[in-house]
Amino acid sequence: MNHLDVRDLHVAYRTAAGEVPAVRGVSFGIAPGSKLGVAGESGCGKSTVALALLRLLPATARVSGQVLLDGEDVLGMRWGRLRAVRWAGASIVFQGAMHSLNAVHRVGDQIAEPVLVHGQATPAQARRRVGELLEQVGLPAWRARSYPHELSGGQRQRAMIAMALACRPRLVIADEPTTALDVMIQAQILRLIDDLVTGSGISMLMISHDLSVLADTCDRLAVMYAGRVVEEGPARAVFAGARHPYGAALSAAFPRVGDPASRRAPRGLPGDPPDPADLPAGCAFRPRCPQAQDRCAEVAPVLWPAGPDRTAACVRVLSAEDARARGVPPPGESGEGGAAPAAAQAAAPAERTGGADDPGGDRAPEPEETR
Repeated sequence: MNHLDVRDLHVAYRTAAGEVPAVRGVSFGIAPGSKLGVAGESGCGKSTVALALLRLLPATARVSGQVLLDGEDVLGMRWGRLRAVRWAGASIVFQGAMHSLNAVHRVGDQIAEPVLVHGQATPAQARRRVGELLEQVGLPAWRARSYPHELSGGQRQRAMIAMALACRPRLVIADEPTTALDVMIQAQILRLIDDLVTGSGISMLMISHDLSVLADTCDRLAVMYAGRVVEEGPARAVFAGARHPYGAALSAAFPRVGDPASRRAPRGLPGDPPDPADLPAGCAFRPRCPQAQDRCAEVAPVLWPAGPDRTAACVRVLSAEDARARGVPPPGESGEGGAAPAAAQAAAPAERTGGADDPGGDRAPEPEETR
């Protein structure tokens, strides 16, 4: 049985102008000891998914679907049971440790707090546990007496990882844990997380916009666009040869070391992700897709088989026979629509522009409504 099963997760935010969908029918599973990466641009809904798993979204969020942690639905838990599950059953490493740690409390007290709240140790035992955890993440035990502002960015992130592991959870959610850190520190933090999670047999969900990071760290990779998973499969296979044009574009956007052409003309996608309140008809990626066809405006694709142990939400992965069987318009006479990887054509050289901020990226003190 999977540690985590997410089934048909929907999240919408209530606004003065009406509900805005942020996550639309996301499903995935994480087996014991395995690592799933979720990638996508800002605004695709990946942080909203991470926060929804432990019901950390604001009260303006409406959530439906199932989040099964060891078979128990988190969205249906009573508050007492939910408090028992947070930190002990599943924990989260937030992006931006300076904003996640309490500036007026010592780091050691903050790491010890979940251990004491869950009744896993006496105060003396908790202090020893804090020292062990700090050394485990590469910090000296005496750093427990430091305040967050006395630590560097990398040290603060290590303290956050120690806190996430304090109650020995079965699942760790890492929401862009290396944001705002320099490249060398990023590599150290990622290697630390990977070693600790692998050594403890913990399952992990890692959120990032960087496919290369996820390909190196995770077993499987899910790519999100406009609130939906558009591709899923083995991490290295998705990075090396994406079946969906969007996944291929994310992979192709990385400059190649030693290739001057990639520096002079970086490959990327023109335009911005769609407004979640005004999604285009058919495939949401169609307005930016270099391989769009007329039928893409008629069909809202779902995840279809796209190779061994892989799925993609693109009509091009369907043969003409499969398309007819699924009620999808077949490809045109030109022969478009084959199942070959999209990486070769996905991203033409273009100026890259920023995307919308993820509406679920910040925590709020109140829980969301669940249905």
